[in-house]
Amino acid sequence: MAKYILSRVVEVLIAVFGLVTIIFLVSRMLGDPVSLLLPQGASAADLQAMREQLGLQRPLLEQYLGFLRHVLSGDLGNSFFYQRPALQVVLERMPATLTLTSLSALFGLVIGCLAGLVAALYRNSVWEFLVLTLAMLGQATPAFWLAIMMILLFSVQLGWLPTGGTGSVLHLIMPTAVMSIFVAANIARLFRSSLLEVMGEDYVRTAWAKGLPPGTVISWHMARNAVLPVVTMSGLLVGEMLGGSVVVETIFSWPGVGRLIVEAVANRDFPLIQAGVAVVSGLFLLVSLVVDLLYSWLDPRVRQSQ
Repeated sequence: MAKYILSRVVEVLIAVFGLVTIIFLVSRMLGDPVSLLLPQGASAADLQAMREQLGLQRPLLEQYLGFLRHVLSGDLGNSFFYQRPALQVVLERMPATLTLTSLSALFGLVIGCLAGLVAALYRNSVWEFLVLTLAMLGQATPAFWLAIMMILLFSVQLGWLPTGGTGSVLHLIMPTAVMSIFVAANIARLFRSSLLEVMGEDYVRTAWAKGLPPGTVISWHMARNAVLPVVTMSGLLVGEMLGGSVVVETIFSWPGVGRLIVEAVANRDFPLIQAGVAVVSGLFLLVSLVVDLLYSWLDPRVRQSQ
């Protein structure tokens, strides 16, 4: 297991390094950030002096090699806009993103598993039809449209919730709901399908034949085995939420990393873009590693094959 964890950690580091390298090259295609940092009408001499100060006058290969030297020492550069270490700026925004993502994942998993369980236990009933219909709508509805509709209804029309920002639990309700609906829809359909497969297994029929309590059969024999695909899907969905939080955070003015990256792209803040992408991709790969380890813990067959 230790060898497996070490190999996955190395894979994570290589993947993050490759992704940050791509972002380094792509971000340079956004244009010259100096024109945004200096006031309109700045002289050519001022523009050139600012480029030299930021190191943007050097050839691209030389900039990249310097970037690599700084990365190996744990330095992702200073933000052009904030004039502070880019990694520090990203880490300051990370708690807001983690709060939103973790709450959305928690509510989505609980609601999705309960809905999938109801749909599987009451197959060919109105409950299954209702769960599958709502799940299909949840998967098909764009997050930005749902967010705007929620703002129009609950903020503009009813005045129950703030339109955006942070500061209280009320500010969390709409962005969490938007992100958790997508998670719940995916989990409900997957958990239902997995439960239907498990329900036909011999050990489940044997458990019913023994006269075990329904709660024991459902929780220990059915749900415990049907949850394995859900574990894998949950890791992918959490990673998708980390990346997809850009839309939700921007619409609801949530001060997270997603919104920060959008602002960095608009400001052509190369170090901040690189730091934000590195942190988010690192978290996504870390979640994937945790899911793999959790999967091997839940399924002994996976441990034996390692």
